[in-house]
Amino acid sequence: MTFDRKNLTDDQLLDLYKRILKPRLIEEKMLILIRQGKVSKWFSGIGQEAISVGVTAVLDSDEYILPMHRNLGVFTGRNIPLYRLFSQWQGKANGFTKGRDRSFHFGTQQYKIIGMISHLGPQLGVADGIALANKLKKNGKVTAVFTGEGATSEGDFHEALNIASVWELPVMFVIENNGYGLSTPTNEQYRCENLADKGKGYGMESHIIDGNNILEVYNLLSELKASMKENPRPVLLEFKTFRMRGHEEASGTKYVPQELMDMWAIKDPVENYKKYLTENGILTADFDAALHAEIKATIDESLAVANAEPEIEATLSEELNDVYKPYTFEKVKPSEEKENIRFIDAISTSLRQSMERHENSVIMGQDIAEYGGAFKITDGFVAQFGKERVINTPICESAVVSAGMGLSINGYKAIVEMQFADFVSTGFNPIVNLLAKSHYRWLEKADVVVRMPCGGGTQAGPFHSQTNEAWFTKTPGLKVVYPAFPYDAKGLLNTSINDPNPVLFFEHKQLYRSVYQDVPTNYYTIPLGKAALLKEGNQVTIISFGAAVHWALETLAKNPEISADLLDLRTLQPLDTEAIFASVKKTGRVVIYQEDSMFGGIASDISAMIMENCFKYLDAPVKRVASLDTPIPFTKALEDQYLPKGRFENDLKELLNY
Repeated sequence: MTFDRKNLTDDQLLDLYKRILKPRLIEEKMLILIRQGKVSKWFSGIGQEAISVGVTAVLDSDEYILPMHRNLGVFTGRNIPLYRLFSQWQGKANGFTKGRDRSFHFGTQQYKIIGMISHLGPQLGVADGIALANKLKKNGKVTAVFTGEGATSEGDFHEALNIASVWELPVMFVIENNGYGLSTPTNEQYRCENLADKGKGYGMESHIIDGNNILEVYNLLSELKASMKENPRPVLLEFKTFRMRGHEEASGTKYVPQELMDMWAIKDPVENYKKYLTENGILTADFDAALHAEIKATIDESLAVANAEPEIEATLSEELNDVYKPYTFEKVKPSEEKENIRFIDAISTSLRQSMERHENSVIMGQDIAEYGGAFKITDGFVAQFGKERVINTPICESAVVSAGMGLSINGYKAIVEMQFADFVSTGFNPIVNLLAKSHYRWLEKADVVVRMPCGGGTQAGPFHSQTNEAWFTKTPGLKVVYPAFPYDAKGLLNTSINDPNPVLFFEHKQLYRSVYQDVPTNYYTIPLGKAALLKEGNQVTIISFGAAVHWALETLAKNPEISADLLDLRTLQPLDTEAIFASVKKTGRVVIYQEDSMFGGIASDISAMIMENCFKYLDAPVKRVASLDTPIPFTKALEDQYLPKGRFENDLKELLNY
């Protein structure tokens, strides 16, 4: 192995040695602890420390790094106290996740490290969002994100690199090509000779680097970082290295040919660098021995602190309270001045007034800039806010949602428009596994609103007509809003944008241009989790949301003899159970009316809650009215049959006659 010190001083060379030695000695200790059963799982980075150490040494302490399991050198390079790392690995309170996640599944704003999720790909998009925020701030900062050669096969890899290239984001995409994805060798993962060659397809600069040579890593990245500050752009970096241990310790390495292990053992990044420093008179045996003793003493002391720390005791209130970031609703009263506008106008006005109110807000989506979006909701926004804040995206929902998370991490509010709610399925993973869980896992907010144009009645077929709120009401950590009227849509969207938690905001397409209402012209807010009682009666409670609220109103108008409470939920998570139970206890009969298909819809959960909490008040079984358990069809006759509108009146009367 050939080392080129270039202009580095002896002190700089020794500093890099200290940095690369520290994670190696911690790793050796961890292998002992795992054999003793004192740590449950360990993902070893032995043999590839030069990459983590080199990247971290190059970046400033306030520049974000997004590491993976085998990047201990990132955490030690940012000087996180070792006792906190040991506490994290043992699931104790001084760690970073309160025992809720293990290993390196955590982040820390204090040290500007953003932890991975096991699905790998989304963190690449998160890096895009962080870098976009840096670009908006014009602060010249660079973001580095790690991935393995295995994750380059994921769609998120393509999406994130494409976005970074199109938007010219200062991101270092670090691929640790270590030979195996768990047990699958590289020749079974991809066919290109080098992963760096993929950069050409994105018009992106790329480099192949000896990932075991700390000086090659440090020197090239130092040059790149200086260049990226002057000329912001993404760079794809393929580090050739090898994984000397198993995917995790329990996996072992029996599937790896011994000659391959022997070949890479000779290329050990720590031993080779030590040899270079020793042969050139930079590192003495006494200094090396003293350094080993100092690091080992710190490890032992830190481990003792972590061992002495008590085990976490489960506290129900703390667990429940940490699912969402605490948020105090800010009441802004509506003005007396009103304007008769459509549902779609209320959404557009809310977005415009919220962006005026929050200068750190960014809206992203397909065709939303000059074109104004598929429904023209953001028409004219570019002229007012500029293309930096109203951003057309490629067709890549997953990376865009992840980028929204990155914007949130770096101090922005992100509003993501799904062109149709149906398309959210390609962004499902970062919503339910990243946005929803971030605060619970490591107390990081996800200040992201995902707008969801949804619903049937327009003969748009199975891919443009779904009302898929139940995909998200099931997931702790998400808030789900579903208004039926322009007044509510404006006030609730304003609140959703204020809220630092992730919100899925459903907008029924059929209501966009068909429903008018007098709406205050000023900016105002409505609290989430409060249902609206639209009609009062004593015979039956009708619980609904979205377009079905209007269908229920039509039915009641046709049947004025029916005395009903009509409850418009408005928000599905949090759910106004107090209003539900109060109405049911008053009327004794209840029908839950949803547009979604029956099985697994939110009506099922509401029904179960009513049975558990109001059973003795019921005079009849809880009734659910919903769409058929089929995909939503295209032809009008089939769609009319699918939707519950034609069945509701009969079912309501059957319930009243029970």
